[in-house]
Amino acid sequence: MKLITVCSIFLLLFGLACTSGSKTECAAPAPLNPNGDSELSLLMREMFDDAMRMKEQIIAGEKPEVLKRFEKIHSSEATQPEKVNTEKFKVFADSYLAALAALKNAEAGSESERKFHGMVESCMNCHRSICPGPMVRIKKLYLAQ
Repeated sequence: MKLITVCSIFLLLFGLACTSGSKTECAAPAPLNPNGDSELSLLMREMFDDAMRMKEQIIAGEKPEVLKRFEKIHSSEATQPEKVNTEKFKVFADSYLAALAALKNAEAGSESERKFHGMVESCMNCHRSICPGPMVRIKKLYLAQ
């Protein structure tokens, strides 16, 4: 009887661990993108997170530290390949990479603010033209004027 009680408690706790919202590996997380999570969408989320970190550094009066290199923007698998396998997308991607390089070389203060704004604009320009869905999120990157 004691063994059955212990086994029952163990099974109950195991079942609760998988349903209580804990970070166990009971089920794969649902994709954020309604069309699935492609390499490119995951990369762009990383780009956003990196930009938010840099925005906070600028707000604090610090020189933003450009840690990531996102050249994979050209080779990452897209959710809708027909949208990115174009010369237009290549130009937008190159514009983003150039804006990121300019930001890396900017001095703290108004120069880094301008370069950061240019980087955010490069994101918005691409998304205005190719994939407008993320624009609402990208707008959060703008510094208060």
